[in-house]
Amino acid sequence: MLMRMSFAAGLVVITVVVHALGLDVLLRTLFRSKALARTGFRPVTGMVIGLACWLVLVHALEIVVWGLFYFWRGCLPDVESAIYFSGVTYTTLGYGDVVLPREWRMLAPVEALTAILMCGLSTGLFFALVTVWVRNWMQKRTASDPHASIRTSD
Repeated sequence: MLMRMSFAAGLVVITVVVHALGLDVLLRTLFRSKALARTGFRPVTGMVIGLACWLVLVHALEIVVWGLFYFWRGCLPDVESAIYFSGVTYTTLGYGDVVLPREWRMLAPVEALTAILMCGLSTGLFFALVTVWVRNWMQKRTASDPHASIRTSD
């Protein structure tokens, strides 16, 4: 049991490191490209789409890490099943059509809890960045038209 919990702790650390690296790459790219200063519907929409795709890619990589571990330890018979199980667990869907062997089953809640934290972190960053873009957009609009903030339709 202690060995399996040590593996779980290691997977948590790896997941957090992958997530931190993914966010670091994202933020460095945004700062370097001055993307946080963008305004307007099309540029902001494009940035939101790119942001969502990047975050999904980071989470998918984390799912693969857990899935490859399950396969490596012989918890599931093939890579496809292992990654599928990891995805269902990571997203907390929990279909139950594929399950870990009894001795490894405590890893599933650890993966789900870790994923909830990583999704929360991604959501917080997503919200913060969209807030910056919307604020910039509104400041630009109100600077060019002092009555723009009063109007409700455009």
